[in-house]
Amino acid sequence: MSTAILTGPPVAGSPLEADLRALGFDVRTANDAASAAELLAAVPAQERVAVVDPRFVGHLHALRLALTDPRFPAAAVPGALTAQPGARAALARAFGRIPVGAGTAHLTDVLTDTLTESLDREETGLHRVELGSLVATVALTPAQREDAYEAVAAVDDEAVRLRTAVKSRDGFFTTYCISPYSRYLARWCARRGLTPNQVTTASLLTALIAAGCAATGTRGGFIAAGLLLLFSFVLDCTDGQLARYSLQYSTMGAWLDATFDRAKEYAYYAGLALGAARGGDDVWALALGAMVLMTCRHVVDFSFNEANHDASANTSPTAALSGKLDSVGWTVWVRRMIVLPIGERWAMIAVLTALTTPRIVFYALLIGCALAACYTTAGRVLRSLTRRARRTDRAARALADLADSGPLAELIAGRARGRGRTGSFLAPVMAFLSAAVLLVWVIFQDDPTSWLTVGVAVCSALLAGAAVARPLKGALDWLVPPFFRAGEYVTILVLAARADVPGALPAAYGLVAAVAYHHYDTVYRIRGGTGAPPRWLVRATGGHEGRILVITVLAAALSPSGFTIALTALAVVLALLVLIESIRFWVSSQAPAVHDEGEPA
Repeated sequence: MSTAILTGPPVAGSPLEADLRALGFDVRTANDAASAAELLAAVPAQERVAVVDPRFVGHLHALRLALTDPRFPAAAVPGALTAQPGARAALARAFGRIPVGAGTAHLTDVLTDTLTESLDREETGLHRVELGSLVATVALTPAQREDAYEAVAAVDDEAVRLRTAVKSRDGFFTTYCISPYSRYLARWCARRGLTPNQVTTASLLTALIAAGCAATGTRGGFIAAGLLLLFSFVLDCTDGQLARYSLQYSTMGAWLDATFDRAKEYAYYAGLALGAARGGDDVWALALGAMVLMTCRHVVDFSFNEANHDASANTSPTAALSGKLDSVGWTVWVRRMIVLPIGERWAMIAVLTALTTPRIVFYALLIGCALAACYTTAGRVLRSLTRRARRTDRAARALADLADSGPLAELIAGRARGRGRTGSFLAPVMAFLSAAVLLVWVIFQDDPTSWLTVGVAVCSALLAGAAVARPLKGALDWLVPPFFRAGEYVTILVLAARADVPGALPAAYGLVAAVAYHHYDTVYRIRGGTGAPPRWLVRATGGHEGRILVITVLAAALSPSGFTIALTALAVVLALLVLIESIRFWVSSQAPAVHDEGEPA
């Protein structure tokens, strides 16, 4: 139970107390600021506290947004504010700063506004709710109160709540083919007490069943798989809309939503590969290639955003042109569809699964994602080269964490530190050479499973260490993590394919999936503001250069069948290591919340 303190002149017949109780608050009243402060001190420290002016008039959903959203330590609308346990001390200090005596009536006439301004100055993370068409005001006179009630009656509270459950920026397929009805499914779930985490889990289970249907290798199985994949996507949209509709955000939900999308998609790829194998067609290399390409695309997105989201002087002619294009309606949808977002991608996979073969599905996926990757990466390179942005130490730290450098690269970087100039193109050039030297060797050598390959891997590690020897603040330094990912993932793919024994590519698929999970986990921790996984985990997994060195040694020292067994064992060990630490983190109280606002009302 949370506590709401009503402080101010009482209003007879107001539905405010009933609304607050409907939102789960124990309502108490105070005559003035001093008695409100006493009530605040009496509330248990682990409880949320709201301070509301009895003259508040507004929509119930406006109160819900201000007083029950768990993502913000403090939030406010005109006439109402809330403080979670982490912001309770700041609220108490705000009460303590309110003067008493003659000449202070203007500060206590609307006490909630005075407290809100005080909390804002303390930088407690106060969130001012964007109300849009919703109403929230303090009616000081009967005439103002009548006008406010008319404004409330003019706006359908439930319609706004449904509309804002849908994200404002989404793909064409999601916006026009899923969200028009999934929002009602979200409301249906809310009214039956279902949680977003339950819907997320249902989406995962549906996708896994779809993968199982695809693995049968029959036309009926492929048709069922396509239909179930689409239904899984409907549920995937529904869980976020349910979270926004009912304001049910949680750290566990953040973790589930961030990781299950990739788990569903990559499990489905594996199901298609198994189904193709039943029909005599080996497409494991294509499945692994699709996973590698998709993961590298995401790393490009993450790295670019982390490098630039808090940079100063962060403008460019390319960005200005993009903004102008956004003002032309049809170009917005074309540009969103070109990048093949998850809705369009899953729709394409589902339709092609039902109508064609797994090989055609992967060909279409690889071509479409490759074109999308070229489009987005080229645009970001142009933006970076035309910007005169000054990147922060936080951005440099985030890029270094995304690079996933292990002990060997750290040692080399320590010896190379001080050479080269921060902000130059040295880092991305060294990272590119680190990946290119290794990939050219393993792809074009007749026998890459030799000790010479181990020597090339050592040279690649030397170049990787040089790439991260200086803070990554250059215009193109965000390319360093994607180059490292491509070098590691494609090396595993090629060595497994060249082993040419049954089971090598599926084992490599499992290994890349485990490593990719570790990289996605790193991204979402950084996004949540808690930093990368602990250094002991990065060192234990070897870093990207350490894993490459281990894999090349195994390929040189073992027979093809032994290499397959070693890849399988390595995949299991890494998966257990990163999953145990990830689960421990995301179910802990230190895990970040997800800030996904949807569309302002």
